[in-house]
Amino acid sequence: MSLPIAPKPALRRFHQARWDEPIVFELHAPGERGVLVSRTEDGVREAVGDVLGALPASLRRATPPALPEIGQMRVLKHYLRLSQENLGADLNVDVGQGTCTMKYAPKVNEAIIRTPDLTELHPLQDQASAQGVLEIIWRTERMLAEISGMSRVSLQTSGGSEAIWANISMIRAYHASRGEAEQRDEVITTIFSHPSNAAAAKAAGYKVITIHPDADGYPDLDALRAALSPRTAAIMVTNPEDTGIYNPRIREWVELAHEVGALASYDQANANGILGITRARDAGFDVCHFNLHKTFGTPHGCGGPGSGANAVSEALAPFLPGPVVERVGDRYVLDGDRPQSIGSVAPFYGVIPNIVRTYAWIAALGADGLRAVAETAVLNNNYLMKRILEIPGASAPYATGRRRIEQVRYSWQELYEETGISSEEIGVRASDFGMHYWTSHHPYIVPQPFTLEPTESYSMAELDEYAAVLAEVAREARETPEVVRTAPHNQTVHHTHHDDLDDPERWAVTWRAYQRKYFGAGAAGAEGVGAAATGSAGSTGSAGSAEEAAA
Repeated sequence: MSLPIAPKPALRRFHQARWDEPIVFELHAPGERGVLVSRTEDGVREAVGDVLGALPASLRRATPPALPEIGQMRVLKHYLRLSQENLGADLNVDVGQGTCTMKYAPKVNEAIIRTPDLTELHPLQDQASAQGVLEIIWRTERMLAEISGMSRVSLQTSGGSEAIWANISMIRAYHASRGEAEQRDEVITTIFSHPSNAAAAKAAGYKVITIHPDADGYPDLDALRAALSPRTAAIMVTNPEDTGIYNPRIREWVELAHEVGALASYDQANANGILGITRARDAGFDVCHFNLHKTFGTPHGCGGPGSGANAVSEALAPFLPGPVVERVGDRYVLDGDRPQSIGSVAPFYGVIPNIVRTYAWIAALGADGLRAVAETAVLNNNYLMKRILEIPGASAPYATGRRRIEQVRYSWQELYEETGISSEEIGVRASDFGMHYWTSHHPYIVPQPFTLEPTESYSMAELDEYAAVLAEVAREARETPEVVRTAPHNQTVHHTHHDDLDDPERWAVTWRAYQRKYFGAGAAGAEGVGAAATGSAGSTGSAGSAEEAAA
């Protein structure tokens, strides 16, 4: 029996909850408690007192920290209300964060990381009592070594940009070990590789040479040949690039780099479309990194907690950040005796909850499942591209008629020229339908860009719904452009002006700075919880002025 075909998606009615919720400090009521903390034992109090007494006066507080005192019920309501004022991957079709990969994080893995066996671990406890988590790290490293084709892996870095910094640090250490650190002072990247590659190389003191695409959108091989020299330390490239275009001549890029003695670094932060299909080492790369919070089923977490993985060839293994986890017989140990290591690049050893999530995700899928993830991500991406390109005014510059891998950088330039409505305005209006949307990294090489990445997580019905929302907003841009220009209308906040964002004099990034700047609280008044609260965001009679200030 065949199932009926799903109907054309209807635009869902959506309106974000709005609570005008006060800042948590304004809920302060002296004497309220969320929990009752038991009295510390006398011996512990004496020991702590001895330690505090040894601290210089400049490091000791004269008064206790001004933390809010709030009852448990009000704390619960406060944070639940705030949660209702957010969109996220568990609430909406979140394909609009291209290059950053918002995908489904299995909830069983959330249960795993909340077991007391993990939550009560401490990074400074004896290694003999942390064998389980050390084994998970060791096994996860071996899985990622197989996935990348590399020899060794470190999971110490806490995010993608930190992992790229570790890559360039290892590259510099490698050349230094050969006496070529001073000679090799240039790094080559491409304009559509993730900007953190150029940023990390620049921060490390290298001159950055950027290769632009040819007429079809592929990284220009002749431009690479012209840029390479004995001064080249490395090429640092993303493939597929942030346009979703895969460089089919990537092996030639690596071979040309090696011919001049340079290393090749592969940004695989987003590997959703190539798992089990192609590997960094198979193309000859010396070092690569993954973002566990993009590809491997761990939450992106609004910019944190991230988690990086650095994978290297045998030649670069001595330079991995340390300590590294080694297996000695049936025991696992942290080995910090590595004289060529670049040293620690993060506190302790990695973001353990994300490492455990990654281990569980890979183990549950297996090799066949990982390849199915990539195949589904590519299928979803190309299906969504077909639907988007049916919308008048939308285009996908470069590689005309070619398939993309896991994402596409689209353009609203045609619609902008016709209506004056920008990509940013379309994205803000899309939030009124409960959809998230992102433009692109700067610079805007693709004019009026928007970058979508559906991953393997989304169904055809959800992709149809997302495309229908963009089609509706494009229609509004032509027929009722003021509705788009003044969006959002159904959100927690409404239209804000860039003047507020661009003027540092209006910024207040802490509670005390906010009170001092907008309500005249002096240093003494601002120190107390709730000082100068009259007229603040949650106070009676002044909501308008507070909204204006917060904007």
